[in-house]
Amino acid sequence: MAWIVLVLAGLSEVAMALSLKQSNGFTHLWWTLSFLGTAALSFGLLAYALKSLDVGAAYAVWTGIGAVGTAVLGMVVMGDDVSPARIGAIALIVAGVIGLRLAA
Repeated sequence: MAWIVLVLAGLSEVAMALSLKQSNGFTHLWWTLSFLGTAALSFGLLAYALKSLDVGAAYAVWTGIGAVGTAVLGMVVMGDDVSPARIGAIALIVAGVIGLRLAA
């Protein structure tokens, strides 16, 4: 159950990062509120998951989901640059997160 909560926390982190971008430096109210809400949700879910998970692995998985999800959606939805080097770096992050999960 804690791993499911952790994945939801990571997905909330993706929403938080995208909301932060859309807030344009906190100048758009609704995106700013979305950022604040998803940040609170993400940290709250992470805190709950940490009650029963090792902090090192859990934090790495949380940030990995956030980094990969944000990078992929940035490329797919927001027009960020796509290159073989970026795709390779994302693959390395995924491999690292999987490795930490399997070692936990």
